[in-house]
Amino acid sequence: MFGRKKSPLLGIDISSSVVKVIELSHKNGKYTVEAYSVEPLPLNSVIEGRIENVEEVAGALKRAIKRSNTKAKEAAVAVSANSAITKIISFPADLSEREMEEQIMLEADNYIPYPLEEVRLDFEVLGTSAIDSNAVDVLLAASRSENVDARTDVIEQAGLKAKLVDVEAYTIENAFSLIAEQMPNHGQGLTVAVVDVGATVTTLHVLVDGKIVFTREQTFGGRMLTEDIERHYGMSYQEAGRAKKENNLPDDYGPKVLEPFKRSMTTTVSRALQFFFSASTQYQSIDHIVLSGGCASINGVDAMIEEDTGTSTSIANPFSDMILGPKVKKQALSNDAPSMLIACGLAMRSFD
Repeated sequence: MFGRKKSPLLGIDISSSVVKVIELSHKNGKYTVEAYSVEPLPLNSVIEGRIENVEEVAGALKRAIKRSNTKAKEAAVAVSANSAITKIISFPADLSEREMEEQIMLEADNYIPYPLEEVRLDFEVLGTSAIDSNAVDVLLAASRSENVDARTDVIEQAGLKAKLVDVEAYTIENAFSLIAEQMPNHGQGLTVAVVDVGATVTTLHVLVDGKIVFTREQTFGGRMLTEDIERHYGMSYQEAGRAKKENNLPDDYGPKVLEPFKRSMTTTVSRALQFFFSASTQYQSIDHIVLSGGCASINGVDAMIEEDTGTSTSIANPFSDMILGPKVKKQALSNDAPSMLIACGLAMRSFD
């Protein structure tokens, strides 16, 4: 009668340079940030989305959990879009869930280019098919077992229960409502590019009416800026990273190192959009660009991209309409906000 309160899901985003942890609560239509933390990862413990050292990543996650002061025991994590296969297929609407599951297992070989014993797969019924009212569209998602197992191993070694494994593209879709609040008509009717510029990979997600229609990854990220600092000033990689984070660099850093990197980032975004236009027959324009990831908050890069693309550009802040709990430091959260979209999208699964 009264129902059992759902246990909160800790959203955990494992990138190539940091692990991000966030716990949200939801009451009266408002989200509250109950706990959050960001912890650096040892170099090369995660490479291009692959966890290379489970123990090192689990150690970093343990430290992040301790610093966040969360009491949550269950977690949601995601695999990169690049390591997942997704396909929308149609089935007769009158099939039971068991019948549909059996049918999917019979037909999965047609959609997945790996032996089924080497993958983890799941499906979700999306609703009535737009083509056939007697059919339903079903989203099939699969990833190699090693990708999923490495993430669940990290979570379990850190003392949590792995409750859910998602695909990063769909966590962005889930979190889109948080940033759409700042757009006309809450993003409805708009074609929006969310460009996530991380440490080593830049991912373009294109959403139409808040739904993912295109995702593509390419190699480019903030690690290149760190390496430029390392070369230009003769520092070690660790010294360069620390100087970049603390903004403790010589006067010529801006014109000699940072500005060329900003131009490279702008070119990367422009090329990603051009690739989308060339690959799409349906969409040939973008209404708005949202920058996310660790590089999004580089001073002036949003204006540079807006000028180069001729498209309004903003920096992601999923917390703009959230309440902050007593354990959360406002300034630290504000600094990390552009890189927290995936973690937020995962934490929001608590309320599905």
